[in-house]
Amino acid sequence: MIPNEHSSKLQTAFQMGDIKMKGQFMLGSNYTFLVDVHYQGETFPAVYKPSKGEQPLWDFPDNTLAQREVAAYLVSEALDLHFVPFTTLRDDGPHGPGSLQQYIEYDPEYHYFNFNDDDRPKLKSVVLFDLLVNNADRKGSHVFFDSDSHKLWAIDHGICFHELDKLRTVIWDFAGEPIPGDLLSCVSQLSSDRSLPAALEAYLSPREISALKSRAKALTGSRVFPHPPQGRRSFPYPPI
Repeated sequence: MIPNEHSSKLQTAFQMGDIKMKGQFMLGSNYTFLVDVHYQGETFPAVYKPSKGEQPLWDFPDNTLAQREVAAYLVSEALDLHFVPFTTLRDDGPHGPGSLQQYIEYDPEYHYFNFNDDDRPKLKSVVLFDLLVNNADRKGSHVFFDSDSHKLWAIDHGICFHELDKLRTVIWDFAGEPIPGDLLSCVSQLSSDRSLPAALEAYLSPREISALKSRAKALTGSRVFPHPPQGRRSFPYPPI
């Protein structure tokens, strides 16, 4: 997707603008803040997640969730899905280094568990994305449609890209169904894309990047959305 003038300025602002704290999101285990990014007379709302506010996890390396948020954005763009808001790293955040993500206005009362019949099929792209990035925490509130154009968005990707199978999601609606051809085409392009692995090197380990490639190859081979795995928990908690 070729960025328009607004999106290009937003990206520059997020990388260079002044960050001002506005408030804290109280739900969730990691510190997350609503901020304003000021750049050349414009203000852009954003979500700031400082690395030092991350709670340690037994199975993910410490202080790596912010990098995984950026990696998820890069994969979404490489797949031409464009549903992860623009995300970058800032070393000079108010509470130190962390991820900075475009804030999207939406109705928090409309989420996965009450999507209508027209919106629910659109989640196939999210399911494919989660399979690729090995999302260990796809809650129902992490997918939504914006208030402006009813565009689909997906957020909260700090617990992704583990080299072992960690997929936990509420979205198993399409298990056993064929993956649509246009989505398979995107995955095939990803498998042959040499630029993405190079871009991901700043955010993921070599083994995590290799595992991503393996998952892409497996999906193009199976061509089917999988069923929930047996023998381990496949749903996040809490689900929303």
